[in-house]
Amino acid sequence: MSISVKDFVPAKKKGSMFKAGAVQSFTEIHQEMNDWIAEANPAIVTIETVVLPNIHDSDEEGSMDTELWTGGESSSQWYQLIRVWYNS
Repeated sequence: MSISVKDFVPAKKKGSMFKAGAVQSFTEIHQEMNDWIAEANPAIVTIETVVLPNIHDSDEEGSMDTELWTGGESSSQWYQLIRVWYNS
């Protein structure tokens, strides 16, 4: 048996010249997590919320990146996600 992890990360939709970008709501990713649990029926160890910076930036590797950057004088965007640890 080993421990596995699944992240439910809010999707980010890019904006355009006339429309602002949008980030998927926490309620939506919570529902995605519940749907996955109902379908996969994993042996859950724990569920946590995680807040990470800049996971949608092109030079980052998403929620599993071990080195995320925030700039000292530039702005950063932080994202709340749900992480499920389970036995596989």
